[in-house]
Order: sequence, then C-alpha cells, then structure tokens
Amino acid sequence: MSRRAPRPPVDPKVARLQADGTLNRRAAQVTDLVFQAHDFFDARDVVQVKYEMLRRVEIEAQPVAPTAVAFHFSRPSFYQAQRAFQQRGLAGLLPQKRGPRGGHKVTADILAFVQQRRAEDPALRPPALVQQIAERFGITVHPRSIERGLARVEKKRQR
Repeated sequence: MSRRAPRPPVDPKVARLQADGTLNRRAAQVTDLVFQAHDFFDARDVVQVKYEMLRRVEIEAQPVAPTAVAFHFSRPSFYQAQRAFQQRGLAGLLPQKRGPRGGHKVTADILAFVQQRRAEDPALRPPALVQQIAERFGITVHPRSIERGLARVEKKRQR
C-alpha cells in the first residue's frame, strides 16, 4: 500500500491572498531590503509591494528603473501602477482581470439585429442566427455568445 506524503500546512495568509487575487507569485524575486529586514513587509502581498515601490520613488526620491527592478517590476509596470494609484488610490493597485471584459463581438448593433429577427420569427434559435449575422455583419459568432447577449438584455429589462 503506497502512502502519499502529507501536504505541508497551508499558510492562512497565503490562502487569503490567493483567494483575493493579490498573491504575488514572484515574491521570492523581490530584492528590496525592507522586505527582507522586516516582518511587517510581506513580498507575497502584491498590493503592499506595489505601494512600497511607489512610495520609494515618490517620497524617498529614488530613481524609477532600479526601484522597479528591486520590486521585480518593469518600468512600464511601475508607471501603470503609478497612474492607477493616482486615479483610484489603493484600489488601483489591486490586480485586474485580464482579457475581454464582456462580449466584444456581440455588439449592441448585433443584439438589435438578433432581437429584430427574433421578433419577426420567435422560433429562430441562435444556431440559425449565426449564419444571418455572418451574412449581415461579416463576423463569426458562437451561438452561446448570442444566448449570453440575449440574457444580458433580458436581465437589464428586469431591473
């Protein structure tokens, strides 16, 4: 009978940072001395790392390039964090989800077209609409994208 090695206990703070989306997966590469010298500073917390990087440049007048390197960020990432902090405060330092923020193919024009076609023929289903959208707009959309777009419209109506 083979036995698995016991899993190491999970640090509750790491679990919370991961759940919140603020776990710095490159914590070991943060070389700034304050994160190595004081327990208060936790390189695993990406918001704290970004804030300290910005503070170092703004308050201590350290140069951007070496400071960004010490915090394991690029110069463009530094400026992006700086802009986000100026616009939104600490909330601006929270990591943002990558990728599209919603349906980018099924535009308002396409949804209006779909609604019009379904008003003319209520039996019309998304797979049939895919072909009509391709003919009219010259783009290919997935039937599920049409369903989601229609669900968003319906949800807005119910509000």
